[in-house]
Amino acid sequence: MFDSLTNKLSSVFKKLRGHGKLSEQNINEAMKEVRLALLEADVNFKVVKDFMERIRSRAIGKEVLESLTPAQQVVKIVHEELISLMGGASNGLNLSYKPPIPIMLVGLQGSGKTTTVAKLGRFLKGKGRRPHLIPADVRRPAAIEQLQKLGEQMGIPVFNSNPQEKPLMICQKGLRWAEAENGDVLLIDTAGRLHIDEALMEELKEIQRALLPREVLLVADAMTGQDAVNVAQKFNEALDIHGVILTKLDGDARGGAALSIKAVTGKPIKFIGVGEKLDALEVFHPDRMASRILGMGDVLSLIEKAQETVDTQKAQELEKKLLKDTFTLEDFREQLQQIKKMGSMEQILSMIPGMGRLKLPKDLQGSEKELVKVEAIINSMTKDERRSPEILNGSRRLRIAKGSGTTVQDVNQLLKQYLQTKKMLRQFKRGGMRGIARGLFS
Repeated sequence: MFDSLTNKLSSVFKKLRGHGKLSEQNINEAMKEVRLALLEADVNFKVVKDFMERIRSRAIGKEVLESLTPAQQVVKIVHEELISLMGGASNGLNLSYKPPIPIMLVGLQGSGKTTTVAKLGRFLKGKGRRPHLIPADVRRPAAIEQLQKLGEQMGIPVFNSNPQEKPLMICQKGLRWAEAENGDVLLIDTAGRLHIDEALMEELKEIQRALLPREVLLVADAMTGQDAVNVAQKFNEALDIHGVILTKLDGDARGGAALSIKAVTGKPIKFIGVGEKLDALEVFHPDRMASRILGMGDVLSLIEKAQETVDTQKAQELEKKLLKDTFTLEDFREQLQQIKKMGSMEQILSMIPGMGRLKLPKDLQGSEKELVKVEAIINSMTKDERRSPEILNGSRRLRIAKGSGTTVQDVNQLLKQYLQTKKMLRQFKRGGMRGIARGLFS
């Protein structure tokens, strides 16, 4: 996400650092490039104009021009203004209400609303809540069945909606059901349309008046850029929404919607969708996002992600093996599975300060399909081969390739990756995060 904007801003700041002292002309030239980068990122024109005026007024003051590190001061100003632009602080859900607390999700078709209801349910369950789900979208074929299946996967109760009934009646019955089931949060999946119309808004207003949801959250597709901002504005005018969940942000290299929504609607982005899996929903932190946009990393999110996905006992066992230098292919397989849970290697590196713009070697750019292939190869080995890969001669490698449905070249590639990872972990043991960088890119 934000790749294009991050690269362009990094280039601007690199030029600024090339000057010992900055003049007003240097700053004006840099500001023109920042403005162009934001417009190319599909940020709302008025938002860009106001944003640039705030930065320029601060950047040409004594704070920058008389500083010993003027370029760093400009970066600091841009960072602070980006945080302010995206809302300042993160905004959680308002759950101070008599349970079950209704939360209503609204949006257009195709924004990922039904999946987001399930993701939010999983998120709340992980926080110790007892979410219950109501599928109230009777217009889209199979929407009810989709949410029921997702709820079943996560062990979250889903109301058995009757698609022949009106959405309002479904929601009222669902509320009584959640009370009887001792649920404390009620997530409502409402119907969408291909475009905003009066009938859609009236249906949503009926549900809103009857259930008095504590939160009305708009689910918007980040990939649609300024269309998402316009949709947010219209839903806010009709329903007075409490916040936005921006989906598909992982596939949006521009980021215009994320940078415009708060300024245009006055309503915060509360969550972001960063993948298709049910755990790919994150709380939106403006300060962390601003740091990632400027290539500063996001260590706090990386730590949180690791805490959520890494098995503590296995991590301790791995630490012992690293100290004894007994890291085997079985351990390698387990580590790949842990990485798979955390996201792609590119996502992980983007959270480490200074490493977001580094390009991974081709042999480490593994997609999920590649990880499946790696697991198949390791599973085709004997225990002795996994523990002592040095015994893998030509005939053994051929047998493993046939057993895993891969080629000898794939097996050789895996062994190369394994040795590379072993080297990286040794470097980490010696030199921490800097050691990882040396291990990966030396």
